[in-house]
Amino acid sequence: MSTNPTRVFIARLLGLDVFDPLGDRLGRLRDAVVLDRGAGRPPQAVGIVVEVPGKKRVFVPITRITSMDPSQIICTGLVNLRRFQQRGAEMLVVAELFDSKVILADGGGEATVEDIAIEQNRAGDWHVSSLFVRRGGQTSRLRGLRRRGELLIVDWAEIYRWDISGPQAATQFVAQHDDLKAADFAEALHEMSGKRRIEVASELQDERLADVLQELPDDDQVQILQSLDLERAADVLEEMDPDDAADLLNELPEEQKEELLQLMEPEDARDVRRLMEYEEDTAGSVMTPVPVILPPEATVAEALAHVRKEELTPALASSIYVCRPPLETPTGRYLGVVHIQKLLRAAPPEALGNILDTDLEPVRDYADISEISRMLATYNLNSLPVVNDGGRLVGAVTVDDVLDHLLPDDWRASDDTGPIMWQGRKNG
Repeated sequence: MSTNPTRVFIARLLGLDVFDPLGDRLGRLRDAVVLDRGAGRPPQAVGIVVEVPGKKRVFVPITRITSMDPSQIICTGLVNLRRFQQRGAEMLVVAELFDSKVILADGGGEATVEDIAIEQNRAGDWHVSSLFVRRGGQTSRLRGLRRRGELLIVDWAEIYRWDISGPQAATQFVAQHDDLKAADFAEALHEMSGKRRIEVASELQDERLADVLQELPDDDQVQILQSLDLERAADVLEEMDPDDAADLLNELPEEQKEELLQLMEPEDARDVRRLMEYEEDTAGSVMTPVPVILPPEATVAEALAHVRKEELTPALASSIYVCRPPLETPTGRYLGVVHIQKLLRAAPPEALGNILDTDLEPVRDYADISEISRMLATYNLNSLPVVNDGGRLVGAVTVDDVLDHLLPDDWRASDDTGPIMWQGRKNG
């Protein structure tokens, strides 16, 4: 390990690229791991958590790091690609120790940890040496706003007690990971202890929490939703895609499920209830009931304005479904679909009814998922229209909906298969 510098603050390293000695990028630093050695002894730094290509988080022992400073991190290049799993007395600095409470030995009372420095001793070992803390001030649970307080850097010896067992905010963790996509944030959340997972989830805005919940395994979803008060849980369910909300509610006890549906906005609850009526693994059970739907008189310009909406997934934005009024599902008679490529080639004033693709047959709402997947693969489609017995559009099935149901139930939590050792560029 390079001995210059011998002390680094973890928050300044977050997001840095990690390289092998030849300059090949291994991934990006997301956390550091320290070992609790008991009262009176500072935690020992044992390694870092690196997000490698494929969005998987792996552990790199600190003994394999040859240089670490606020500009870059260099390691030996030999990395075990097995997914990181916390063990024994290990603690994640960002996920668990940031925002924890300490009691200062000088009688200054309680302070909140905002950053942690690790330092290398003469023997080459790294340990927690000092903390950047805020004494006084308060944190807003949902908005991540922090009121002013006194900022201090204190040595480990100046800490009378460090408490991570009691209630703990998650402001720092949420702020440090604000740039993560929902799926990557969910993976970080899944790796935490149940207590910390709930604390971090409670810090998120409803919309962000809804996006993250949709990417978590079922058990984590249920744990988080049941930790919220009922009104907030209903608000989060409203922000979720209706099919994901229906899947989550089906994991809950019947009484709790009905109570949450009663608290949801009637329109949102209606969509979710309709999806819950379908048998599992049918088109109706996995579809979204709110695709982009327009009448045949609508113009290409209007259609393009609709698919530009930020909340639409790429799969949903790829198709406009044209129907007779009413345009809420179940709609009037389904007429056909206009794909995004056709929109881009057509003149803006052109009516959608003039450029319909009527060759693509809709699927029935009771069609099996295996039938849907074959159609998507055969015709290279991102989505398919779903109709009921009366030929009315009731929703659309997207390729990501199908993938979620074709993969094993525990795919979000399972480890990757294949070689577990990776080495940078071969010698010679």
